[in-house]
Amino acid sequence: MQVHLADGRIFAGPTGTSLETFIQHAWSTEQAPVMAALVDGHLSELSQVVNEDVHVRPVTMSDSDGMRIYQRSLAFLLVVAVHELFPDARVLVDHSLTMGGLFCEVRGRPPLSADEVAQLNQRMHEIAAADEPIVRRNVPVGTAVALFKQQGDQDKVNLLKYRRKEYLPVYELRGVVDYFFGYMLPSTGYLHLFAVQPYPPGFLLRFPRRRAPYQLPDDQDFPKLAAVFREHRAWMEIMKIGDVSSLNDAIQDGRMQEVILVNEALHEQRIATIAHDIGSRRERVRLILIAGPSSSGKTTFAKRLVVQLLAHGLRPFALEMDNYFLDRHLTPRDAQGNYDFEALDALDRPLLNTHLLDLMAGREVALPRYNFHNGQRETGSTTRLRDDVVILAEGIHGLNPNLVPDIPPDCIYRIYVSALTQLNLDDHNRIPTTDTRLLRRILRDAQYRGYSAQSTIQRWDSVRSGETTYIFPYQENADVMFNSALVYELAVLKPYVEPLLLQIESSGLEYVEARRLLAFLQWFLPCPLDMVPDNSLLREFIGGSILQDFSVLPT
Repeated sequence: MQVHLADGRIFAGPTGTSLETFIQHAWSTEQAPVMAALVDGHLSELSQVVNEDVHVRPVTMSDSDGMRIYQRSLAFLLVVAVHELFPDARVLVDHSLTMGGLFCEVRGRPPLSADEVAQLNQRMHEIAAADEPIVRRNVPVGTAVALFKQQGDQDKVNLLKYRRKEYLPVYELRGVVDYFFGYMLPSTGYLHLFAVQPYPPGFLLRFPRRRAPYQLPDDQDFPKLAAVFREHRAWMEIMKIGDVSSLNDAIQDGRMQEVILVNEALHEQRIATIAHDIGSRRERVRLILIAGPSSSGKTTFAKRLVVQLLAHGLRPFALEMDNYFLDRHLTPRDAQGNYDFEALDALDRPLLNTHLLDLMAGREVALPRYNFHNGQRETGSTTRLRDDVVILAEGIHGLNPNLVPDIPPDCIYRIYVSALTQLNLDDHNRIPTTDTRLLRRILRDAQYRGYSAQSTIQRWDSVRSGETTYIFPYQENADVMFNSALVYELAVLKPYVEPLLLQIESSGLEYVEARRLLAFLQWFLPCPLDMVPDNSLLREFIGGSILQDFSVLPT
């Protein structure tokens, strides 16, 4: 049989030959490492054997699916190494940290010391160097439950109560059996680059990023982001929700109204705290800048913040940053020659700074209005602000100090809004928050913009690239971070987004991504839409928000 590669090359071999063998012959080691392959448009593990003529496209660490496979296999290596070194400990792969890393902890014993983390790092590298096989097999769900009970994996036993299929794919490495959501590498030898380092109260599992698969990113600290995760854990304890199985239990037990109302109250409490902090600085703060990645709920957050600011005697004035775009012919271009509207230099920063200073000084300003049809800036309304008015502006560059260098720093209050946490499937299977934002955007694009799920997924990689360049590097510049994630939201989104994903054609990268999203949504029980309050941030995506048309009238 023959394997046809996307570049036109054809390799022949006996039936039953693994994809891994073909890739090893066809793919240069100088290119990004191959983690899997698309076989006739369907994602396949390298261990899969080929029994007929197929078209194959390698999936590398530079692809999102390839990086997920690398991280997933690395997490399994971590679990095995901890099991061998510290048999009484259980690993929790908790959440990601910006720029390539997962925060992990051990349970059942005191936190690992720096020396023990060093031992763990060494053992993982030893197992990787030994190129140990990672073996997949399908077992009946009942068999898997018995196996995980024997291993003490109660989190997986609880999760499997909600398994719809009769079988479960499990993986084995050095005698340890585990379930992982998604495909794995065929052996540990592919795990060529990683590091484990202390990060109290746990440790970091570091790995390369997609853009640079042969190097670890620079070591950085994110104290404000870490504080958000500590806050999230406290919220989970209040709501008694620890993972997907406990959320499903709450739905089955009729406790969801309590969970939703408490979660929304925690959101409102956090927004009120931010408004109080701004109010306590009212003598200095005149400009509030809000930034965050796509589908973080920035619009609803801003409106709820406005309500809280009004309650503190402050009148916000919304300044639309998009009106400060340069005329289209002056807009910078990207490497492909296209207009780069996300670049900082796409904005007329000198004019923006001048207008802000004039508004803050109480001078009359003729604001611009950008005409997106002809790409030209026009003259808008004339405005003069009173002393009790604070300017509120939302935009992707809000945390970049080069946006408003002329404004005194103590006059600015910066807020970072993002879905920073997510409910994990179990102790070893985390759901990336980017998946939550993608599902939000798929639903919003379908309801308000007329885009299909396929077109939204097609653009998503480009959207994320812009976030990595223009937003994430500046997130620690924020005075405060707001975690817009809601613990119950995937249960609400599930019945609305599933039909949109099922419409995607059965081939290509968008289909692969749709199947992955559908697969993890199957673990969630649905939650009725009518339980969601009408001022919830989630209403920005599912519709029915009381804040949709809300704005502060001029006085």
